[in-house]
Amino acid sequence: MRRARRTYRPKYDSQARAQRARAVDIPCYGKLRNGFLMQLIDQYLLKRFFRTLLVCFVSAAGLYVVIDVFTNVEEFIALGESQGGLGRAIVDYYGPRVAMIFDRAGPFLVLLAAMFTITWLHRTNELTALFAAGVSPRRIAQPLIGAALVVIVVGLVNREWIIPHCRDRLSRDARDWRGEQGRPLFPRYDNRTGMLLNGHLAFAGEQRVSDPRFSFESPRDEFGRHVTAEKAYYRPATADRPGGYLLDRVREPENIDRLASLEIAERPVVLTPRDYPWLEKHQCFVVSDVDFEQLAGGASWRQFSSTWQLVQGLRNPSLDFGADVRVEIHSRLVRPLLDLLLLLLGLPLAFNADQRNVFLAAGKGVLLTLGFILVVLACQGMGAGYWVRPSFAAWAPVFIFVPLTVYLTDPLRQ
Repeated sequence: MRRARRTYRPKYDSQARAQRARAVDIPCYGKLRNGFLMQLIDQYLLKRFFRTLLVCFVSAAGLYVVIDVFTNVEEFIALGESQGGLGRAIVDYYGPRVAMIFDRAGPFLVLLAAMFTITWLHRTNELTALFAAGVSPRRIAQPLIGAALVVIVVGLVNREWIIPHCRDRLSRDARDWRGEQGRPLFPRYDNRTGMLLNGHLAFAGEQRVSDPRFSFESPRDEFGRHVTAEKAYYRPATADRPGGYLLDRVREPENIDRLASLEIAERPVVLTPRDYPWLEKHQCFVVSDVDFEQLAGGASWRQFSSTWQLVQGLRNPSLDFGADVRVEIHSRLVRPLLDLLLLLLGLPLAFNADQRNVFLAAGKGVLLTLGFILVVLACQGMGAGYWVRPSFAAWAPVFIFVPLTVYLTDPLRQ
């Protein structure tokens, strides 16, 4: 009899057998594999995004620090001798300023990093491969939007906590780091007491005003219209006295030691040595809820304050803020949303099929940012000029850019 022909069957190794079992017995294996690949793609995109963001930020901040250090090198050498080293003086001075640079340039850096990441995928044909594998533009944009939200939250913490805590250092320069040099003082009206607080120079180190001249709208009994002195020191409120300014060597009125304290609406305004023994001869104390930073800080006080501090200043009966501060408060609330809208406006430009030039992508990002900023500033300017309500002026850019964003990002939602 003819022997039956044996069919050769290759022997599978254990690894191949395990892979075959997973493919046959586990229907969701393909989904798990695709999910793992998307995690790798997300990690790749996020790594490139944050690397670009870090490089751009370090380049911008480093360029500013290097130029400014060489401009004020003599001041930093003298400052380093008194603060224990040049390096420590530079860190103390530029640390808050680097935080301010991040607050100002953060939205643009996020847009630039996202556009650079997508453009680089275009340039290396990796984006074409992802589209061929069935990955949608929306899925590619998701990790970038998530990373942008993280940066926006970090910027919010920086704006509302770090910068306000460094407000005093941000208001000084290298030539007057200790606050020993006088700065021009801009008059501020105390709405509660009806006094105009004015003086010649303000010294931040001692919280002192030289040649103070505090004036009433109309003469007040024996005090007349003006209370002048050689210098005034701001003193915060304590348990036994209110906050205000201690005037030393009073010039006007001349007989301040014999005058009774001045009250308006049963509230003390000017305290004299006759009624308050803790005051020395030729001294008086002017009660005011306008602190030294609000008096001497000018626009920097508003710029470096948190939103809550601005709200408290708005509720202060002694301060009479205009529409510009109200616009600033509403703008702080809408700022995170505007930062996200700027990113969403730039992503469709990055996904353009003809976008392969990195420098062209950066140029488009700059133009988009400039146009965005101009619209925001124009709306805020109309609010500060009382053309529209402050709340509407701050929210108007949202009403303008949301429909445009929805239209431009339609391909990304497919």
